[in-house]
Amino acid sequence: MKRICLTMACLVLGAPAAAVEAYQAKSSKPKIVDWTGLYFGGHFAYADGRSSWTASDAVSTVSGSTSLFNSYDAFKGTGSYLFGLQAGYNVMLPSRFVLGFETDVSAPNTLAGERTTTSVSGGTASYRDTVLGSGTARGRLGYAFDHWLLYATAGFAWSYDRLERTKLGGTPLVGNASAGTVDTALTWRLGWAAGIGAEVPIAPHWTAKAEFLASELGDHSKGLAASAESLNSNLAVQRIQVGVNYQLGPDLAHTDIAAKGISPAEMDDFAVHGQTTVVTQYALPFRAPYSGQNSLSPNQVRETFDADLYVGFRPWDGAEIWINPEIDQGFGLNGTFGVAGFPSAEAYKVGSTYPYARIPRAFLRQTIDLGGEVQKVDSGLTQFAGSQTSDRLVLTVGKFSVVDIFDSNKYAHDPRGDFLNWTLVNTGAFDYAADAWAFTYGAAAEWYTGPWTFRAGVFDGPVVPNSTDLDPHFGQFQIVGEVERRYELAGQPGKVAVTGYLTRAHIGNFQDAVNLANLTGQPADLSLVRSYTSKLGIAGNIEHQVVPGVGLFARAGYTPGRSEAYAFTDADATLAGGASISGKFWNRPNDTLGIAGIRNMISAVHQAYFAAGGYSALIGDGQLPHPGAEKIMEIYYTLPIARWTLGFDYQFITNPAYNRDRGPVSIVATRLHTQF
Repeated sequence: MKRICLTMACLVLGAPAAAVEAYQAKSSKPKIVDWTGLYFGGHFAYADGRSSWTASDAVSTVSGSTSLFNSYDAFKGTGSYLFGLQAGYNVMLPSRFVLGFETDVSAPNTLAGERTTTSVSGGTASYRDTVLGSGTARGRLGYAFDHWLLYATAGFAWSYDRLERTKLGGTPLVGNASAGTVDTALTWRLGWAAGIGAEVPIAPHWTAKAEFLASELGDHSKGLAASAESLNSNLAVQRIQVGVNYQLGPDLAHTDIAAKGISPAEMDDFAVHGQTTVVTQYALPFRAPYSGQNSLSPNQVRETFDADLYVGFRPWDGAEIWINPEIDQGFGLNGTFGVAGFPSAEAYKVGSTYPYARIPRAFLRQTIDLGGEVQKVDSGLTQFAGSQTSDRLVLTVGKFSVVDIFDSNKYAHDPRGDFLNWTLVNTGAFDYAADAWAFTYGAAAEWYTGPWTFRAGVFDGPVVPNSTDLDPHFGQFQIVGEVERRYELAGQPGKVAVTGYLTRAHIGNFQDAVNLANLTGQPADLSLVRSYTSKLGIAGNIEHQVVPGVGLFARAGYTPGRSEAYAFTDADATLAGGASISGKFWNRPNDTLGIAGIRNMISAVHQAYFAAGGYSALIGDGQLPHPGAEKIMEIYYTLPIARWTLGFDYQFITNPAYNRDRGPVSIVATRLHTQF
């Protein structure tokens, strides 16, 4: 794990250094950078901290302290790292001194620690402090050298923490919590922060910085109701962070950011892109005579938010390294339960009230040209601008999503811009390996030759189906293969792709779960019958441009339906199709209308499992007396507003979770998205 963290640090620190050299090399004469003006940007940090606490009641007191540092666990995705945003304003004086002000907010992944000790009431208890969010508001004083800025900074700091006390054992006194009780309190802290840093220009409008910050947040007391204790604690945090800033300059009246948006940082060997998306969905009232623990509930509103930076570096010819820190927040409807064809692919299987940081992608891509026509490559979120030959070999290794490479479709693959439903964005029966956020470690090879592309990959699987943790021993894995054929029909382009997969993992068999339930009289439970076995499946999709501005697509997939969903959703057979239509036909060339239909099905034994009271990772109403195919229609419309895209979405779902007794369900959504 230390080597993984060191590699990531070298990329984040080394890539901007290379960009600085390239930026400076463009000018034969040193040029003094003017630091005056407004700026905003993002940062990535690794933190350490300590919380000292005292727990007391009317009789006695206990105290202790705990470290908040958590090393990076590559297979859980956890660690004491933060991702956040900052904004500020600088004034550069004729003397080259720079005065400024900056404010920032950060979302941690796991900045938390706990200690088990003798409790006030006897026995043992665990005391835990978790930082849910933090920020600063600081002044900056620096000196501008020819091409870089050295500065000191100090000001206010705040954090929002969750304090927890868990009673572990012992005989409780009168009025105290029993063993197993968790006592929780939320608290704001206010203190100070100070540090030093350096900042350098890396591209037009863009600068990169490295910074050390230390913060002290004073004592704060909270009462714990269940244990009748008072918990007093403080917090000290130190962090090393790197970041990028987009410089707007001193004259906002003449900036073109409102019309043109943020210009990405793009140089020969370094690039920075970003995006943010907010989706809000509302499930209208519908018929629900009964429900189970995984049922969709009527009349509810949920939202999701994510913000990403994509930092790329070219270490040598044909190679690209990309790291993608991300902030996530929010929940899918019912916490992403209740429908196999779930209505928002922006909702993960893990939700959170508070923003948190993740690193969904960190990979190396190597492109080897093999000849043929030279093709222009436009820049993208994880793509450098440049050129490549039509015949080529592309190798990708690291952490990414299987569907970043496989099962792609031009008209239905991006929930940030086109359809939202899971089983339109990807083929429902393609049970691809992934953690609960849809990412994993793996390696893939793509061979482009003429109109054909052949793809193959091997990927790590989760330790437990549909869980957050990937298998650190790679004992559970998936092999994926795909054949793609591009063509022209009546002068219009299209493609057909067929994807197959083999999964080897500990997966539950539906018939075994039903048989055990019949013997015990208990509800069917897949977790009791899991064994190391294989799961096979096939998927295919087609896309075709009818005329410029009108595209058709279709998806189909099948898996035998004997085993549970390993990492995607409950769909043993699926068929979907639709169209994407440009608004140019009604004089709105930047608008898009999409319409599609889906039919998801499960096998007879899969139905019997739910009828026996079973639950999967996503669905289960506690019973299934009247099964039926899950049928979904989705319509979306997107239109630009300045540099943002506003989308409206409607989905009509018949037989949610394959249950004819519930629904039909109408779901409306709005989506706001921008990227650079």
